[in-house]
Amino acid sequence: MQYNDIIEELKARHDPEAVKEMARFGINPENAYGVSIYWLQKMAKEIGKDHELAQELWESGIREARMLAGYIEQPEMVTEAQLESWVKDINSWEVCDLCCSNLFDQTRFAHEKAADWSERGEEFVKRAGFVLMAVLSSHDKKATDEDFSKFLLMIKREATDNRNYVKKAVNWALRQIGKRNLNLNKIAIRTAEEIKQIDAKSARWIAADAIRELTSEKVQKRLAKTK
Repeated sequence: MQYNDIIEELKARHDPEAVKEMARFGINPENAYGVSIYWLQKMAKEIGKDHELAQELWESGIREARMLAGYIEQPEMVTEAQLESWVKDINSWEVCDLCCSNLFDQTRFAHEKAADWSERGEEFVKRAGFVLMAVLSSHDKKATDEDFSKFLLMIKREATDNRNYVKKAVNWALRQIGKRNLNLNKIAIRTAEEIKQIDAKSARWIAADAIRELTSEKVQKRLAKTK
């Protein structure tokens, strides 16, 4: 399928009501057609991996085209310059999370960018750093506990950022790392207890929510079984 065909298909599926509904979930409706994620996933499977097409789709600036780009881009073809360019273009948590979960985490720069972006000032760049930490804790089976312990230090450092999309990602990263294994669970809970002592509303929320899940019977039983 060619670029122009895809854009025409997206335009044909334009759903103004769906675009309006997106705002209720905090999704930026700018340059959006309201096409469902399920349809985009189906189209991505039909297209297959295509580096050049992914570049074209991303450059369009269209929400759905950029999401398709995140699905069909070839991780091994992604350069550091491309990652930096794409992450700076992101203006929605939805596109941020999709790209981190389906592309950025599979590149050779994933761990490096998680650390780098976590201390950047731009809201969605910073969110991308912590979302990467969260998804890597599930997707990167070869990473060591030390790799994630380093991330926990960054999580504590940034726990005072009160911006909604940042603090939720910080919390997500803390919880996911704490669910990777029993050892990291203990370290994550200890980190959360330290964050809880920080005099900041965002830090208290991040810590309380993480402690509640990481100490829960459900999580503890699952980790005990996979010891």
